[in-house]
Amino acid sequence: MAQAQPQYKRVYVQVEVSFSTEGQMSPRALVWTDGKRYEIDRVLDIRPAHAEKAGGQGDRYKVKMKGLEKQLFFEHNTDASSFMVGRWFVEGRA
Repeated sequence: MAQAQPQYKRVYVQVEVSFSTEGQMSPRALVWTDGKRYEIDRVLDIRPAHAEKAGGQGDRYKVKMKGLEKQLFFEHNTDASSFMVGRWFVEGRA
């Protein structure tokens, strides 16, 4: 019998970021839903991309945390009149 594929969802997380003088946003740490903080050692790649497992569109940040490659997504707010610029999510199991 075929095994069902795991289902994923967007898990919105708090992210600590820094901005360069040129305006580049770089994530420095991720705070998980339980409050645990994870340092981001390095940003490996940034590009517009969709979240293949959980759906959604934004900027995909490929980062290194504790020696492991992870994907972090920044979802832009499309409402230009809002003070909310966007929010961060990771793909988590549903």
